[in-house]
Amino acid sequence: MAETIAGIGVPDSALAAEATELVRAAASPLLFHHSRRVFLFGSLQGRRLGLSADPELLYVGAMFHDLGLTETYRRTDQRFEIDGADEARRFLTAHGLPESAVRLVWEGIALHTTPEIPYRLEPEVALVTAGVETDVLGIGYRDLNPDDIAAVTAAHPRPDFKRQILAAFTEGFKDRPDTTFGTVNADVLEHFVPGFRHIDFVEVIQGSDWPA
Repeated sequence: MAETIAGIGVPDSALAAEATELVRAAASPLLFHHSRRVFLFGSLQGRRLGLSADPELLYVGAMFHDLGLTETYRRTDQRFEIDGADEARRFLTAHGLPESAVRLVWEGIALHTTPEIPYRLEPEVALVTAGVETDVLGIGYRDLNPDDIAAVTAAHPRPDFKRQILAAFTEGFKDRPDTTFGTVNADVLEHFVPGFRHIDFVEVIQGSDWPA
């Protein structure tokens, strides 16, 4: 029987089960529980906003969105969001999903730290961001029923989450600082990596090879 949390059914297909085990094996408990909450909070925000996503695709997007912070899937030559998006593409393609579905999941993961834009795209994209924003930033927190929030956090607790997720971000970005250019991720390194200064967009323009 499918698990239901806060009135949200957690997908229990073979694909979803394999995704769950892949993330459970690769990620810390911090990231595993966070990823499950992203699915649940994204689904709850979708219900509030009138957005209906394919639950299985949203689940894979939510579960894979932070794989780029894990030792197994992280790289040092691209943004961490793309690490997770690329692994989701490989996973879904190997399971025979059509490119249209794969693209939705890839974009949901790749854009989950990009404000505004995901909400102009399909629900499978928008609701990964909605779930992340609720769990990490508290955006939309007060729009949800407190009983639903309590049910989600009872199933997937978040003790000391603010400090621990910032530490996970720092560890995930610190050896690829240039990939944080133009993203919110640079803020993390400026707070927690001594001597780091973000690449300045204005200085890039002023210092380019163009004479004027």
